[in-house]
Order: sequence, then structure tokens, then C-alpha cells
Amino acid sequence: MLQTIIMKNSYQDSVVLMLLTSKLNQLPEVERVSIMMGTPSNIDIFKASGFDTSELAEATSNDMVVMLEVASEDDKDKVLKMIDEELSSTNDGGGSVEEKINSWEKAMKKAPNANVALISIPGEYAALEIEKAIDNGLHAFVFSDNVPIEEEARLKQKAHDKGLLVMGPDCGTGVIHGLPLAFTNNNRKGRIGVIGASGTGIQEVTTLIHRYGQGVTNAIGTGGRDLSTAVGAISMIDSIVALNSDADTDVIIVISKPPAKEIEERVLNVLRKIEKPVVTLFLGSKPTQHEEGLYHAYTLEEAAQLGTKLMNNEEVVYSPAPAKEVALSTAKGIKGYYSGGTLAYEAAFLLSDALGLSKENTPEGYTLKSDSHEVIDLGDDMYTKGKPHPMIDPEIRIDKIKSVVDQPETAVVVFDVVLGYGAHEDMANALKPAIVEAKEKTDVTFVAVVVGTDEDRQNMSEQISILEEIGVIVCENNVQALQTALAVVGSKLTFSSKEVVAKQASTLEELPAVSSSLAELIAETPKIINIGLQSFTDSIIDNKGEVVHFEWRPSAGGNVELQKVLYFLNQYEFDAK
Repeated sequence: MLQTIIMKNSYQDSVVLMLLTSKLNQLPEVERVSIMMGTPSNIDIFKASGFDTSELAEATSNDMVVMLEVASEDDKDKVLKMIDEELSSTNDGGGSVEEKINSWEKAMKKAPNANVALISIPGEYAALEIEKAIDNGLHAFVFSDNVPIEEEARLKQKAHDKGLLVMGPDCGTGVIHGLPLAFTNNNRKGRIGVIGASGTGIQEVTTLIHRYGQGVTNAIGTGGRDLSTAVGAISMIDSIVALNSDADTDVIIVISKPPAKEIEERVLNVLRKIEKPVVTLFLGSKPTQHEEGLYHAYTLEEAAQLGTKLMNNEEVVYSPAPAKEVALSTAKGIKGYYSGGTLAYEAAFLLSDALGLSKENTPEGYTLKSDSHEVIDLGDDMYTKGKPHPMIDPEIRIDKIKSVVDQPETAVVVFDVVLGYGAHEDMANALKPAIVEAKEKTDVTFVAVVVGTDEDRQNMSEQISILEEIGVIVCENNVQALQTALAVVGSKLTFSSKEVVAKQASTLEELPAVSSSLAELIAETPKIINIGLQSFTDSIIDNKGEVVHFEWRPSAGGNVELQKVLYFLNQYEFDAK
């Protein structure tokens, strides 16, 4: 019995609803359930998932839609009661945020000294809120994705012209003057500055720096498209020159997937002009030399090592962690099931390099698919439409782990457990039953990398112990995990030493000036207006930061174009006065 229940004017965080959907789907009474807000994009997801009823036409963006298939009315009542109880407990908020704010006017009145807007609302609405943040004189940290790239370019240029910075869209991780934002670990504060167009890439590098005994001042996320031709590395370049001028930063690390060639040259031209030592990592490229003061890494591990060695005044030489001792398998397949997209990307190109695999013609949904080998970023949009991210919800990885029982070609499974704010509170225990079941039925070797620090709330040592107790080989970093996986199939990675040559000359006469607003952003603990996921206030409050939570709701019935018209009409009237 498929039913559509529309709860009018009951706006909820998308992550809250995704986790609730996952929980309800485990109930024996429930055949199928999906809970989302009635936005146009979510209505399309409902229909694509087979939840298509005439009642959907009545839903608006402020309405919560429950699509439920159960056997009886009693089952329906039980599920609806559970939904009510779960959302009531979630909305209590634990008293962590003093006052409910539901407009920009109220937010700015409550926090007149705020300088960062942390935006995590549905992507179709994000561009306008970024615009409002900029118009209010705030830098924007944009977790939201699916913002049109032409809007990203326009808004970043507008922010730049005002001396402001847009971090994102699709920026999952950040540390601003020691304050962790969004999906971030608790890292030691230090004197290394990181700029990255990748979330878990920043997490892997910053947590390794912490474990190597150093720390970070700022870890600035730019969003994955910042180094595209359309955007032109606006946020990356502004961040580089800001960290170069920052008195608390001694070493800079820059991380990105390979950008467009002309954009790479633009960024390198800036890096060759700055005074401080820099480590670059363009994931997927294999540099053969360093430049004096500008060191080019091949892996995330190398980037963290080189940055730390520069701080320690040690010889700048990469020493990869060796493979762990393993038994050789007669099977040959390596399967990587990652929640971190950058870790999956690194796994794909390192395995391709070691095994001579072609990444051409990789089917949709795979980062690598060749012969019996595959690497999947389970956080890709293909797997997360209407579902929680695998850093939060273990369900999709449990399914993948169980699937190896029917894959006789599989020798080893590599996976990550990412700790920190926003991540699952006990992922090792959540994955444990599936791993135990698979190991009872197959000879597959399980290899894990735990991304985190000893200061993360999940207790890193305990997570490692849980995995090791069930026979998982836990590695120090992603490179060692891949080295170990390759050893299972009788192969290995090879690394070449790099000579240091003279730094190439920059064509820039001088670096761009750093705005006072941007200099202040990275030199002082930011004051935050949080727009969207209330859970993002946790890291700020835990680290004694100042935050006002903006309980955002879509206006104008969720009509994006009408929202823009109303906003710009209001701005015109305000300016006319």
C-alpha cells in the first residue's frame, strides 16, 4: 500500500530526513519509504525512484513529503509516530543555539560582527544566499553543491571585487584560524596553511600533518571547480596571496586535481612569485622534479610529509610508508569502496600506475573500472541522490562489502573510515557485521585507512581497534593502504626521487594585493552565521567559536526565479533610499 503524506510547512534539514529515511527502511514493517522536502528536484527524485503519485503535485518546497509503502494502516500509524518522535527530538537542539533566527535582517542584528556565512541549503537556492552574504559584507563558505558554474564564476568575481572570498560551492572541509567548519577533523593548530579544491584531500593531508607533529593555521577549501577554465582559480589565487601575507603561516600546501593547463600555469605563476616555501599536489600528475622553494608532490602522503619536513628544516625527501605484511592471494581483483572522493581519485590513478591499467572508457559511477579491478566514490551524486553521504550512513558500503561474497575474482577490498565533525559517530562498528560475514564466507583481505586524529570525537584508537579485532589491516594513510592491497596481488607502487632545479621565473611583476577583510579572515577566529544544517554549529561551539544559526526556509513557494526578482527589487528600493 503506497501512500503519500504531505506535511504542510514542515521544513527540515535534508540530512536529517535522509538519515531518518535510512533508519525507517530497516524496519520490518516498511517495504519502502522516502522522506524529502517537496522541492522540484526532490519531486523528480521521487518519480525516478518509483514513488510517483498524483498527490505529489500538491507539495511545495516548504512541505515535507513522506512516501510510504506498508502493509496496513497500523503499520502506517507506527511509522508516522516514529517520524514525529524522531523529528521532535532532533528539533529540540539540546539548547546549543540560544535564539531562532529566520531572516538575514535578524541574523545580522544578532551577529553584527559576523564575517562568514556557512551555507548548506539545497543547491538550487544557494546562489541567492551567497549573493546575500556578499551584499552583507560576509565571506561565504558554501557546502551546498549543484550551483550552476556560471553563477559560481560570477559570485566569486563579485566577492573578489569586494575583497571577500567564496569557499566552494561543494566545499566540504575548512579550518579558519584554527576553527573547524563542516566535515572537518580536530587538528593541532600550527604554522602550515593548506588550500585545497578537495574535501577529503584536505582532511587526509591535515590529519597526517597532525600525526607528524605539526599543525595548520588555515585549511581553505575552494570547491572542486575553482581551477576550471570557467572560474579561473579566483578563490585559489586569493587564498595563496593571503596566506603568503599571513604572519602565522610559514609553509603553504596547495591541493587540486589537474586543472586546465592555462589555469595551472596561472596558479604556478603566482606560486613562483611568493616568498614562502610551497608544496603543490595536482592529483593525477606524476612530477619528476622539484623547484627551489616549490616542491611538487605525487600523493597526499607526500604533500603532508614535505610540508612537515619544511617546517622541521629537514631534507625535503619523500619516504612512503611501506606495505603491511600480507598473504599473497590467488585472486587478482582489487576493489576500492570509498566515502572520500579525493581518496578514491588517488586510489584510481595509483592503481592504474602500478598495474598499467587504462582509465579510458570508465563507466559512469566508477572512478576506475578495468578487468577485475574497480574503485568507486560512493559519495558521488550518482549514489547520494535522496540518500545520506556514505561518511554519515554506512548502508551503501555495507551492500558493497556484502557483494564481494559473490565475486570470486576479488582478492582485497580497500575502504576508508573518515572521522571528524559531521561524520558517523561509530563507523567501524557499523561496518563490522558485514565485514565479519564476508570474511566467514570468502578469503578476501580487507584493508582500511582511518582518516582522523587523536582529538576527533569518534576516538581514533578505538575505531582502529574495532577494525583490527575483526582482521582488517588498518594503514596509516591511503598510499600505504594501496601499497598493502597491491602486495596481496603480488604488485607494488614505485616511487622515483626528484632532483631540485632552479625555480622558474614568474611573469608577474608583483602579487595582487590582499584585502583587509581577507587578511582579517585568516588572522582571527571567524564569527559565523550558519545557514542550513544545524549540525554544522557543533564544531564551532565545541571550539569556542561564535555562531548564530539561521533557520532558513525557501521563500516565494520555492520559486527560485521569483526569489531573485523579489530580492533584487528590495535591493533596488533600499539603494534608491
